[in-house]
Amino acid sequence: MQRLQDKVAIVTGAAQGIGWGTALKFMQEGAKVALWDINEERGEAAAEEGRKSGYECAFYQVNTTDFQQVEDACKKVVAQFGRVDILINNAGITRDATLKKMTAEQWSQVLDVNLTGVFNCTKAVYPYMEANAYGRIINASSVVGLSGNFGQSNYAATKAGLIGMTQSWAREFGRKGITVNAVAPGFIATEMVSTIPEKVLDMFRSKTPLARLGQVEEVANVYCFLASDEASFITGTTLSVDGGVTI
Repeated sequence: MQRLQDKVAIVTGAAQGIGWGTALKFMQEGAKVALWDINEERGEAAAEEGRKSGYECAFYQVNTTDFQQVEDACKKVVAQFGRVDILINNAGITRDATLKKMTAEQWSQVLDVNLTGVFNCTKAVYPYMEANAYGRIINASSVVGLSGNFGQSNYAATKAGLIGMTQSWAREFGRKGITVNAVAPGFIATEMVSTIPEKVLDMFRSKTPLARLGQVEEVANVYCFLASDEASFITGTTLSVDGGVTI
């Protein structure tokens, strides 16, 4: 049997990159997937690709910083698929700058998406999981949340904050049959990374004991494990998928 057979999953930031890779992996493992993203064109294209492959999925245009939009989208998912079993809080943005050059707007934008957006999605989904006494919530942190990074104080703060939220929610939700974990990817070969100069990518590789960038599928595999019943006694943890860069 597939590991996520007939489970219903919401994946935020699902139109591309790790989000899409995770959504596709979940569908391959038998899940019905709600693809949430602010980019309508890419989101619809991703959902169409999933349906053409014979999978059950749907796209919802959602701005996760808007709680009302999130709550309304959650109701639509439950109306269409019957319930919500898994929430992957993957949506996130960067607005990099040193503290000296960072604007208040850049700070607020990253906090709004990376922290408040995760709060909104979890807040909206929780009642449905509580009613079913079952749930898997997985938050996308980062190695930057564990060690910081030059020019990313806003991003690092949010990714560290997600680890604290993960641990707090694991304590709150455990007796309801809901696990909450975080994944901290390292340098992953996504479309965003493809725009980085090769010289910088070589530096990333040199810092990684496995001497290469990670693949989207390698992160998606970890999400899938934590969302499955194989991980039923794991909660409140942050699992690094980084090729050893944080050693």
